[in-house]
Amino acid sequence: MDLTMVLIVIIVILALGFDFINGFHDTANAIATSISTRALTPRAAIILASLMNLLGAILFTGVAKTIGGKVADPFKLHHGLTVVIATLVAAILWNLITWWRGIPSSSSHALIGALAGAVVASEGWHGVNYSGFSSIVMGLVFSPIIAFALGFIIMFILKYAFAYASPHPVNKVFRKCQWVTAAFQSFTHGTNDAQKAMGIITMALVVGGFQSTLDVALWVKIAAAASMALGTSLGGWKIIKTMGTKIFKIEPINGFAADLSSASVILGATLTHFPVSTTHAITSSILGVGSAKKFSSVRWNVAGRIVVTWIITIPIVAVLAAAIYAVLRLFLP
Repeated sequence: MDLTMVLIVIIVILALGFDFINGFHDTANAIATSISTRALTPRAAIILASLMNLLGAILFTGVAKTIGGKVADPFKLHHGLTVVIATLVAAILWNLITWWRGIPSSSSHALIGALAGAVVASEGWHGVNYSGFSSIVMGLVFSPIIAFALGFIIMFILKYAFAYASPHPVNKVFRKCQWVTAAFQSFTHGTNDAQKAMGIITMALVVGGFQSTLDVALWVKIAAAASMALGTSLGGWKIIKTMGTKIFKIEPINGFAADLSSASVILGATLTHFPVSTTHAITSSILGVGSAKKFSSVRWNVAGRIVVTWIITIPIVAVLAAAIYAVLRLFLP
């Protein structure tokens, strides 16, 4: 087995590992509200999320092509396989650090920032496709704003629509409705987040000369989808606790509004081939819903801590990836 094949195998393992970690890191966000409102038991929520993530990941590939070709041109990278390894190692490390701290950071930010940092370390600043990179970053920036606004609007409408209804029957109805929105949320997570690992593997296959286009191979789809589903099955309880209890006290009607708004934003991004942060979309939706319910009910200090993590992720992971690339170049040609 030559060195190129060895590096491809390493990249596939790392990418699937990233998807696995993404499964218990980010998917916790998708089911946090339904668990906190007791619409679903933890076991049922995780099984549902695993299956819907698997389905969503298999059905779409547009985001994978964006990840594989918009930040940098894989056909022009001189040390592309080393770039991809550095990207994945940096993104995985950041995901593990934030998961351990219970902070719902963005796997998307981590991956995009790491890829940009590794490309700059390899090719210089001219190696980054700035139009593609900036369009991705703009999507990452605006999607949480849209999710916040949509969550606020949906909750505002529901708040006045059920203003004079008895709380118990309302909660009973929306607890059942959350079964649907939790499934929708998990499905959209699979349509967007699982494709990021697919895009990285496809990029590596192009760089290594194993394929000439950014079309995602069937085995890549299945492997990435299965890895994310497996990660989802293990849960992410620290992040579930942060999302479901620490931002504000969520009731079934709030959980329904948050799930519906964030899933709609994520699906819209998938259909337009934009990678977005599912974490950002879900958290922002919860913040929007909480603000519509009662502005003072939101624990803004927790929200502030989450936002700070969002802001610092790309630059920190970019520097980390560049450093890892420099170390790897001491050992790889």
